[in-house]
Amino acid sequence: MVHSKCVKGRKDISIRDIWEAKKRISSMIYKTPLIQSAVLSEKMGRRVFLKLENVQEIGAFKVRGAANKILSLSTEARGRGIATYSTGNHGLAVAYVAKRLGIEAVVCLSNRVPRAKVDSLKRLGAKIEIYGDSQDAAGERCYELERKEGLTVIQPFDDPYVIAGQGTIGLELLEELPNLTDVIVPLSGGGLLSGVGIAVKSNDRGIRVSGVCMEKSAVMYESLKAGKPVLLEESETLADSLLGGIGQDNSYTFRIVQEYMDNAYLISEEEIAFSMAFMIDKHRMIMEGAAATGVSAVLGGKIPRQEGDVAVIISGHNVDLSVIHRVIQKYAICNEDWE
Repeated sequence: MVHSKCVKGRKDISIRDIWEAKKRISSMIYKTPLIQSAVLSEKMGRRVFLKLENVQEIGAFKVRGAANKILSLSTEARGRGIATYSTGNHGLAVAYVAKRLGIEAVVCLSNRVPRAKVDSLKRLGAKIEIYGDSQDAAGERCYELERKEGLTVIQPFDDPYVIAGQGTIGLELLEELPNLTDVIVPLSGGGLLSGVGIAVKSNDRGIRVSGVCMEKSAVMYESLKAGKPVLLEESETLADSLLGGIGQDNSYTFRIVQEYMDNAYLISEEEIAFSMAFMIDKHRMIMEGAAATGVSAVLGGKIPRQEGDVAVIISGHNVDLSVIHRVIQKYAICNEDWE
């Protein structure tokens, strides 16, 4: 069971949950590489490390939370099957874990999910339902399946097991970077930032956790400004993995992000595209727009120039090649001056 304590009448997730998640998912996930970026370190004047979650089997960090949640289910619940809703990577994670465990899975997607992610889901054998123009609409269909067919919904972010699973990234950072002072985390529904925030700040409250998200449809960012979850229409963005609402009845991530995030930065589409091309040129690394937001924060000078090591979580690489072609054409082929 998830260990929790009561904070103002609500449950909270403890560091013990994250350690338990680390043990539970060890057979399903990789301990991902942590590499120093010489070029980003030089630009920032501090050591900058890249946490390469893009090398997970599904190409994204989401497998950690999905594995922790699904592995916690009873045999009866697994037998009934599972369902989820996703902008892509969480769906891939659920489908991958379900296939490994022999569980039937349904993934509900909106029309906005890129073709590359839909194709990957099909290869993993998940049943796919396309429903509506937003993650929230896909979520409505998912809960309908729960009511009608008894499937267990694996939430993308607002679940204690999912949060604890994502928090295992924070444990790995602490194991390798004793001088860690800043963690830069892509921010959407807040599951990743919540888990990493709990992990690193349970060790040292002085470690700064910064959330980064695109300017368009930044639901968590706007919700924090408003002091409550808000609804925003989804917009076209290179950081499509960060689209989706946080839920009007959000139980965990909104308040955890409120408590554990020190700074939030909005990243323009131009900055995201530039960073994607920059990483191809300097690191020969393909990453999706959501993953590039953290690099953008470093390149844009948004992170204060203080002491200590910086870790940037590279959240995934699931991006259409047509998008990569466009950003390369715009920057690398035009001999853009990276300096």
